[in-house]
Amino acid sequence: MERFGIQNQTLVSILLVLFLSISNCFVLCQNGNVTEGSGSKQELVRVRVGIVLNLGSVEGKIVESSVSLALSDFYAFNSDYKTRVSLSVRNSQGEPLLALASAVNLLQNVGVEAIIGGNSLQETKLLAEIGEKARVPVISLNSPTSSSLRKYSHLIQVTHDSFSEAKGITAFIHEFDWKSVALVYEDEDDWRESMQLMVDHFHENGVHIQSKVGFDVSSSDDCMMDRLRKLKDLGVTVFVVHMSELVATHHLFPCAGNLRMMSKGFAWILTAKTMNSFHESTGNGFVKEAMEGVVGFRSYIPVSKELQNFTWRWRKSLPVEKTIGSEMTRLSTSGVWAHDIAWALARAVEATRMPNVSLTLLEAITECSFKGLSGNFQIKDKSFLSDKFEIVNLIGSGERRVGFWNSNGSFSSRRHLSSSTDNKLETIIWPGMSSQCPKGHKLGESKRKTLRVLVTSSNRFPKLVSWKTDPVTKKIIADGFCIQVFSASIRRFNYDVEYTLWTGGGNYDNLAYTLSSQKDKYDMAVGDITITSNRSSYVDFTIPFTELGLGMVAPKQSGMWVFFQPLTPDLWMTSAAFFVLTGTIVWLIERPENTDFQGSWSQQIGVMLWFGFSTLVYAHREKLKHNLSRFVVTVWVFAVLILTTSYTATLTSMMTVQQIRFNSNKDFIGHLSGSLIANASLASTNINATNVKGLDNSTDYAKALFNNSVAFIIDELPYLNVLLGEKPDHFLMVKPQITTNGFGFMFQKGDELVHLVSKEISELRTKGRLNEMAKTWFENRLPYIIDDTSEPIDLYRFRGLFMITGGSSAFAIAVLLIIWVRDRWEDLMSSINIFLSRRRLLHFRILFARTIHPIPLHDPFDENMVVQMAQRNRG
Repeated sequence: MERFGIQNQTLVSILLVLFLSISNCFVLCQNGNVTEGSGSKQELVRVRVGIVLNLGSVEGKIVESSVSLALSDFYAFNSDYKTRVSLSVRNSQGEPLLALASAVNLLQNVGVEAIIGGNSLQETKLLAEIGEKARVPVISLNSPTSSSLRKYSHLIQVTHDSFSEAKGITAFIHEFDWKSVALVYEDEDDWRESMQLMVDHFHENGVHIQSKVGFDVSSSDDCMMDRLRKLKDLGVTVFVVHMSELVATHHLFPCAGNLRMMSKGFAWILTAKTMNSFHESTGNGFVKEAMEGVVGFRSYIPVSKELQNFTWRWRKSLPVEKTIGSEMTRLSTSGVWAHDIAWALARAVEATRMPNVSLTLLEAITECSFKGLSGNFQIKDKSFLSDKFEIVNLIGSGERRVGFWNSNGSFSSRRHLSSSTDNKLETIIWPGMSSQCPKGHKLGESKRKTLRVLVTSSNRFPKLVSWKTDPVTKKIIADGFCIQVFSASIRRFNYDVEYTLWTGGGNYDNLAYTLSSQKDKYDMAVGDITITSNRSSYVDFTIPFTELGLGMVAPKQSGMWVFFQPLTPDLWMTSAAFFVLTGTIVWLIERPENTDFQGSWSQQIGVMLWFGFSTLVYAHREKLKHNLSRFVVTVWVFAVLILTTSYTATLTSMMTVQQIRFNSNKDFIGHLSGSLIANASLASTNINATNVKGLDNSTDYAKALFNNSVAFIIDELPYLNVLLGEKPDHFLMVKPQITTNGFGFMFQKGDELVHLVSKEISELRTKGRLNEMAKTWFENRLPYIIDDTSEPIDLYRFRGLFMITGGSSAFAIAVLLIIWVRDRWEDLMSSINIFLSRRRLLHFRILFARTIHPIPLHDPFDENMVVQMAQRNRG
């Protein structure tokens, strides 16, 4: 939908509105039958069928007039039928959205029960979506077969069999022992989608596609000449053309003729979609002569008296004011299919109105089977696919049939296709009026053996790319990891390399544009060039030869107290307190009966502390005799196990992973100055632009990290590998992420070397040679760490563990106290009674003394004086 300037979300919104507006369409369709002649002897039921076509195109005019005439013929032969198909035509003007609006109008206001239309893939999808919602059959003519259309149960496709065509063209290429071809296609959705099956079939059956070159209606002749000249320079001689009549006849072949590529030694093959789009006209003799020697596959329409009669009457039926009448001499393939579709619709409509028949219109159409102008017409799996093709050879202003491609996978020079064929083609006249078959092009061969290579010239990372000028020859000599990989990947093709320095700075988007716009000067570019979507619109990239993504490098942490960092201070203090608490509780329980916990006070304190902390390494030697102490120790050992394992894991992580605590308001980030990739990555974060510092090379990286002017360096992995190779003991890679596509080599669009060099890079990687080269240039690199989130463990995380341990200790103390009270209950009670009785006697004596020796209330006195007085009285 980019062609129409409409984004996907907008399209979805439009579709939702349209779907809601046709919510009552199904009811209208079911009740839309019009009965005429209520007073006549026979009532005719008219069933409305919509046609949505681009009536401004030749093909649209042919289909519309063919359907109309076909229905007239059908009802002339079947005048006893009680139904009549009534056509309602809408002009889509070639715009999918206008076609969609027309379909909605037909469903909502006219009440059509079927729609014929959808010449393009996008248009077919929209109409199929509407048909699916309204449960109305949509019949698409000549739209490309696509897996995206399989989900529509109410869509019927009438077109040629793309799989049979792909097999036929592949067999044709093998017939003449050609190993590789160039694919020239129209750069538009329909043509790209419809050629994919053929491309896959080529790959699966050993046909190498040297280049894929796309043109569109707006492509200038100069552009086409440049691209074709490039293919000619590469030695391409066999071309498969997949584009519309307009682009092929008015641009491609005239340009090829000007470059003398329509001469002896060249072969041009047209696909069935291309041939089916051609319309014979009385004034295009010059165009046909420019295509002399071209071979094309065309859907086979058997010649018959019925076809000739229909074509004659079709031409007579055309109004004089339609210019189509002066252009066309015969029906197109789509026009013949349109005739058969009209007959199938008329039969199906009648079948659905027969008594005691419960068929939907879709079911009735799929069950139709008859002999039409295109041969035996029958819908299979919601599609009518023409799988027979005739092979035509364009000679002068006419054409000559040289054979047929049978659906069983064989060629035949006879018209009657059967399984027993002679598997031969008649003699083909190739371009240049030559009957000698072109030899084709062998893989890896090229007429020009010198590659003109642009090389990045910053020299900021000489281990990646560096250069110098030869003092004798004055030629550029390039070196570095990127150059070594490039040399190894093209070695088998025996190319001479001529290096030219790129002087446009670090903006490699400009490099890509320069390479694409100056095809006469440069063939490719090498260096530290990242693969991006923007650059890929100008050039073709090989597969990446470096690691993918961005990374961060920071200084390694060093310190003598690093082992304290896994736990926070509050957790250290709490753990120590519980070690002492556990030893104390075990001492209290075991001391009365266990001699290991007895002795002098100093010995008992030592045993108490030793036992508590020895549980850390499970080294306690004292035997426990009381079950209560065993319970306490068991719970505590479980807690110690969790603490030690967590401590070990966190310490290991901290010793391995460099922690980066970046303050976005204070700390600075370093990156390669002028790097578009690094700038784009930083722009996607919330980092303040003033906290970003541009650096020029690996030496600047190291200095900035050493003097703490930056917290860390963020850049693409190949640049960081250079730094790590130079300072492996000081820096560590942190948190690499696959956010870039790595480095690749730039080639001109459609260059055959893209595929060949990519294959060589893949082999270098598989055999381990890429790793060997990397080790040579970057030395020993530390392994990458994918996480930097190690944090000290705090008390809050383990609060549950200490609650369990504290609860078990409290439980043990409570039980111990209960046992102690139980064992000493009688002694305790007698001590209490004695204490209480002594206190009562003392209070009586104090009262008696005060009676004998009264003391003024305002005079201060203490209890000791009263007691002394009571004792004297007792004496």
